[in-house]
Parts: sequence; structure tokens; C-alpha cells
Amino acid sequence: MQWLDLVVLVAYFALMIVIGAICARYTKKQEEFFMGGRSFGKLLQTFAAFGAGTGSNDPIQVGRTTWTSGLSGIWSVLMWLFCTPFYWIFGVWYRRMRCLTTGDFFAERYDSKGLAAAYTLFGLAFYIMYLSAMFSAIAKVATPLIGFDTLESLGVAPEMLKFYLVPTICVIVVLYGIVGGLRAAYWTDLIQGMCIIFLSIILIPAGLNRLAAEGGGENASTLDGFTVMHERMTEDYFAIVGGPRSGEFPLHYIVSLSVLVLVGIVVQPHFIATGGGTAKSELAARTGLVTGNFLKRFCTIGWALTALIALAVLAGNQKVEGDPDFVWGIASLELLGPFKLGLVGLMLACLLAALMSSADAWMLVSSALVTRNVYAAYVDPNASEQRYVTVGRITGLIIIVGAALSALTFYNVFQQFLLAIELPIIFAAPFWIGMYWRRGTRRAAWATVACSTLIFFILPALLPTLMPGLRTNSELTTTNHKVVTVVSRDAKYVDVKRREAARANWQTEYSEAMTIVDATDRQAAIQTLGGQPAVIRIGQRIEDTYPTGGKPVFWSGEATAVGEETLQRVGDVHVERGENRRTEVTRSRRVGDMKCSGLLQVDFLIYHWVGVPLESMSDAMLKTLRLPTRIIIPFLVMILISWITPREDHRHLDRFYVKMKTPVLPDPAEDAKEMERSYEDPTRFDKKKLFPGTQIEMQNPTFADALGFIICFAICFLFIAFAMWVASIGG
Repeated sequence: MQWLDLVVLVAYFALMIVIGAICARYTKKQEEFFMGGRSFGKLLQTFAAFGAGTGSNDPIQVGRTTWTSGLSGIWSVLMWLFCTPFYWIFGVWYRRMRCLTTGDFFAERYDSKGLAAAYTLFGLAFYIMYLSAMFSAIAKVATPLIGFDTLESLGVAPEMLKFYLVPTICVIVVLYGIVGGLRAAYWTDLIQGMCIIFLSIILIPAGLNRLAAEGGGENASTLDGFTVMHERMTEDYFAIVGGPRSGEFPLHYIVSLSVLVLVGIVVQPHFIATGGGTAKSELAARTGLVTGNFLKRFCTIGWALTALIALAVLAGNQKVEGDPDFVWGIASLELLGPFKLGLVGLMLACLLAALMSSADAWMLVSSALVTRNVYAAYVDPNASEQRYVTVGRITGLIIIVGAALSALTFYNVFQQFLLAIELPIIFAAPFWIGMYWRRGTRRAAWATVACSTLIFFILPALLPTLMPGLRTNSELTTTNHKVVTVVSRDAKYVDVKRREAARANWQTEYSEAMTIVDATDRQAAIQTLGGQPAVIRIGQRIEDTYPTGGKPVFWSGEATAVGEETLQRVGDVHVERGENRRTEVTRSRRVGDMKCSGLLQVDFLIYHWVGVPLESMSDAMLKTLRLPTRIIIPFLVMILISWITPREDHRHLDRFYVKMKTPVLPDPAEDAKEMERSYEDPTRFDKKKLFPGTQIEMQNPTFADALGFIICFAICFLFIAFAMWVASIGG
């Protein structure tokens, strides 16, 4: 980094703190601190939704998965795409709740302070895990941006940078977020949103120009960079679905992730604010939520294209090959560094903006949960507004510190993210059932929360701890078939560079092995390395090998052989021939005693008991099978327990459902009068029920509901078409 990069970073931090100080003058009450006075229009709601939903882990995550899986890696973040049309409906929900927290929703719907407190614990766990993923991501990308040589000169090992960077980020977020409240968070989100959009596109022209200069000749234009990119990589890198490289994200896994996040997104705590609860009106709520998230979808395409360009430029880079999480940082340094205009510092500032725009909102929403649903509910229900704001600031600080500590101890960005998106299943069924079905009861909600937590999060860790023998139990150490796909084709530029990196890495490891003093250990290390990979040249016939499978069916980790292990072929070798390529697929079964690591997937025992052939499932299909149990079991428990437990007080439910049906008026005084009318006549909207005379509280959709939903769905397919078109340029 140059001195100008440091100036850009310092200026960015100073601006955020100043905004926080200014907004602090307007933050005196709970509603102002936690919800900004519900005064925001379409613009701020758009960037609030965009900022809170876009973290520093997103571009890093897309960069990693695109580097390893080609364009299909875009689905590691684009899986939220088909949730977006539903946001057109959700925005109205959150505004009509008229709550300060989602915990308030559970307390009101189920008449249970305890359920709201339990939701608070979930909210804290969710955000500490999610924020820790973002902190891990920013540390990963900052390492190459600051420079490996610079860190070495300072005596800081790359893996230790997080211990300096993460606390610094926390201090900045605390300074403006806790001081200025949600108003400061939203205004900084507006600025940070612009930064995120900038980082999504700035590397594209720089990378294309670099490619054009390297392979397009003296008179090459920027667009010629696309042609060079296609010349350097095989076409399967540009497939958004399908192909041998998409094994991590096949279509059925994409669909399962989309359904899972749709079911769970409604109980992510920040949605009560960024989902529309802070908006002036229902239109501002739904417009901001949808537009902000479509902005993120657009940026996701930019991140994936950047990663493809980076692969064409950086193929063979040993640091990226060793850890693909470094791809964004090294690409930024390689493509922007030569300009020496402070662009590297600006890139780091933009990535910090992506982190901070999420961290501030999430911190405030989480502190609202503790203040409203724990402190006010159980400790001091009659405290002053100023006291509640103070408690919110203190708890916000604790949450940020907790996320930082989690990031410093758990440093796998994608795994942290996957764990975070599964947590909402704990409260998803009580939310959906409570929103639409009068018969849903408090006891059923508690049973569902307890059951989901036990089956999906407690037992998987507790059982192997109490009974270590389960890890070697022959019935539980079954692995899926090991599938080796070999594709014979002509080598491209990227293949040659990656082979050069593999040879260099082999040489480094061989040199290290030769330094081992003990002859036996030295020989074992050399044998483990195998032979040095052969040199290849562009156009030479090579074989790509894609091994999958051999994973434990009932465990989240790996299966290690205990003693001798053999491979037993299953079926015949499958051969396909295409233009200039030959594909050969071999399927085998691992035979021998195994010891498995990770968590025990208790719900998979259900598949085993009903006879599902788990052995023959691919890795991605096993991940896909996590979806049905995680959705069906909680909803089944919720419905069955509701049927056999006493009904809730109808007067309490009348007030809740009529509130959810009463349109919000922008003027708070007029809205309060309208709510009084609704409470006096809870049946005033019954004529609009979709299923009259039933316990289902679903209203007929309005013309605006239907039209907006259809348009949003059409836009989703346009995004996919746009991504495919961009990837085809120059092909």
C-alpha cells in the first residue's frame, strides 16, 4: 500500500465517525435509536436493505467459489435471488407489525415474554456467527491488499493480521453505530452502498484492459479482454449451471438453498428494520427492500465476472491456489496497485464499507432485542427512555466484541456462512404458522423451538461427545460412493499456469521434507508427496480429474480409514464423447473400517430407516437432503402440537391479526387513530379473507401485490439471462 491509500482509509473512517456524532443529537428515545423514528423514505430504505444484506464476505465468497467452480460459483450468494419477489410482500408485513424487534412479534402473537427472550438468544447467536464470517472475510482480503512483504517487514505473520484488523474495525463500528443509532447506520449505509457498487465494477475494466494488453495486441480494446479470457479458459468455466465444474452447485442444490433461505430469512432479526419496519409508508418499505436486494444481485454478477477475470490473469498464483479466499485481495493489488492513485486503499475502504454497513444495523437490532425483550421485560419495565438507549449501547458493544472473538477463533468464511443460514430454522415455523394460522399455539411454538434446537444443533454435537464410539460404529460410518470423473481435452493457458504453480508448490514441499532429520520420517514425507507433476503446454492433451464422494453419510466431517482400505468398483465405467473431449466416470465404494469427524447428522437416520439409498447419493445431493428434514420436521411439530393443545385467547388473536391487516398511514397520529378503529372492530377486514370462515388469516392479494410480485419474478430471470450474456461475450 502507498501513502495515498492510507489517506483514503483514514478519511473514510473519519467520515463515518462524524456522521455518528451528528446523528447522536437526534437520538434520545428507543424508537429513534433502534428504528430511526420510522421516518425513512425509499432511498434510505433501499440502501439500508442493500447495506445490511451485503457483507464483506459476499465478494470474497463469490471470488472463492468462482475460482474453484467457475461461473456456477455465483450461486454461493445468488441463491437469495428467488427470495426477492417475496420481499415485495414481506415489506408490508414488517411495517404493519409496528414493532421495535422481531422478538416483540413473538411476544405479541403468542402472548409470551419467554418466547421473545428465547428469540433474543437466537438473534445474538445468529449475528455473532454471521458477523464473525464477515470479520474473517475482511481479514482474508486485507492481507494481500496491505501486502505480504509489508506485513513481513512489520513482523506480522499473514495469519496474525486478523488480531490487529478485526479489533480496529470493531472500534470504528462502535464509535458511529452505538453513538448515532440507526439513523447514523442508515446514512452511513447510503455512503457505504455507493462504495460497494464501486468495488463491484472497478476491477472489471482494469482486468479486461490487462487481459487485452497481454493477449490482444497493441490495438486491442477493453472488450478484447473478454476474448482473451475465453481463450485462456475452457467453456465449462462459463456455465452458470451444469458441467463438471458445477459439482459444488448443481441445480437441485441451488433450489434447496433457495427454499431454505426463503423459509429462514423472515426471522433474521434485522428484517424488522431493514425489511420495512423503519419506513415512512408501506410503499417505501416494500420498494426499498426489493430495490436494495436487486442492487445486491446486480453486484453479485459483477463479483463473479471479476473472479473469472482474476482467474484468467492470476492463474498459477501460488497464494491464491493455496487459499482461494485471497483471490479478491490479490486481484485488487495486481490490477489497481500499478495506478498508485489510492485505489487500493479505496478498495479496502469499500470492503470495510460492506462489512460496516451490515455490522452497524445488525448490532443495533441485536441490542434492541436485549433491551426490549430481556431488560425491559424482566429487569426494569419502567425505566426511562434514556436508560433503555444506554442499555442498547452497552449491549451493542458486547455483541460486536462477541463477533470479533468468534472470528478470531473460527476462520473459515464459507463454513461460518453456511452455519449462519441454517440457524433461522429454529424460529421459522413458529413465525410462518403464527403469521397465517390462528390455531398455532404458544405451547406448539415452544415445542418446535426446542425440537429444532435439539435435533439440528445440540444432539449432533452432544451425542459424539458422550458416546465417542459412534464415530467408529460400522452402521454410522457409511460413506457415499467415490466418483472420479476424468475429462480428456486440450490444455489452455489457465491449465498451464496452474500446473506451474503445482510444480512450484511440490518443489517447496519436497525441499521442506528433505530437511527432516529422521530418515524414516523424511522418506514417509517424500512418499506422501508422490512424483512432481509433469510440465504441460497449451494445446497438449491433458486429463482433468474431478474426484467427489467418499464422504460420510451421517457426519459433517471426513471419514478416515482405520487400517487397510480398498476401493470396490460399483457398476461399469461410463464414457461420454464430445467435441475435442472425452469424459469417463468411475464409481467405487470405500471398504474398510472408518472413523468419522464432525457433527452427527441425526436427521439423516430418518432417511436410513425409510430405506433411502444414501450410499449412491452425490455430495451435493446429500447436502440437498438436509433441506426436507429442516423444513418438514419443525412445521410438522408446530402443526401437530397446535392441534392437541388448547386454543389461544381469541381476543388476543383478534387484536394481533387486525393490526396486521390495517394499512399503515404515514402520519403517526392518523395511524394511531386507524389502529383504534381496528381494535374496536376486529372483524372490519374479514370480507377480504382469502379463505372465509376458516382459521387461515390470509387476505386476498391486491392488484399491487400481484403485479409487483410478477414483475420481480421476471426480473429474477432477467438477472440470470444477463449473467449468461456477460459470460458469453468474447466466447
